[in-house]
Amino acid sequence: MKVVIVGAGKVGTFIASDLQSNGHEVTVMELDFNLAQRLNSEVDYKVQYGDACEVNNLQKAGVAEADVMVAATGDDKDNLVVSLLAKTEFAVPRVVARVNHPKNHWLFNESWGVDVSVSTPQLLTGVVEEAVTVGSLVRLLQLEHGETNLVEVTLAEDSPAANKSIAELALPRDASFVAVVRKGHVVVPRGDTVLYPGDEVLALVTPTSQEEVRRLLVS
Repeated sequence: MKVVIVGAGKVGTFIASDLQSNGHEVTVMELDFNLAQRLNSEVDYKVQYGDACEVNNLQKAGVAEADVMVAATGDDKDNLVVSLLAKTEFAVPRVVARVNHPKNHWLFNESWGVDVSVSTPQLLTGVVEEAVTVGSLVRLLQLEHGETNLVEVTLAEDSPAANKSIAELALPRDASFVAVVRKGHVVVPRGDTVLYPGDEVLALVTPTSQEEVRRLLVS
């Protein structure tokens, strides 16, 4: 997989190193000439100097052949412009954008070319809620322009789903259980899998099915 990452800060370089070690072809774009030069002598992946908000620089970085573009700068405006150019000028299949300021999260959607937006404060909120909340539905991650959410519920003793198999619950067609964490072990959910109080249930839901899933799992 070919990935182009914009921004050679701590976030961008960490993602690049991780992807490179997993066997992916990675190019990082950086506006700071000195930083780009230094990194090129220190890392295994390619670091290209240039302003990613300019189409010709994106072309030089090989964005037209990229499978994924990651806008990971510390500036939301730049991330939005890069995402829009990647999608409209180069038709990159998957555009992932970093949200620096939570109040700007609403802008990072399909109209700006963003397929997946990542907001660290919102992720931290979800992780904290997931760690301390029992009997409530917690959204962990938003995918596909907000059309799909990864949610988690730790089943309470009085959950409607407690001691029932997944087949008995009759999930909506546009919802799916992806994992059940039980006593530190991951259980791959099947139709005959029985859910018990204390189970952490992870599900992919759409906005239309989320409330139905909440009703099935939360008392």
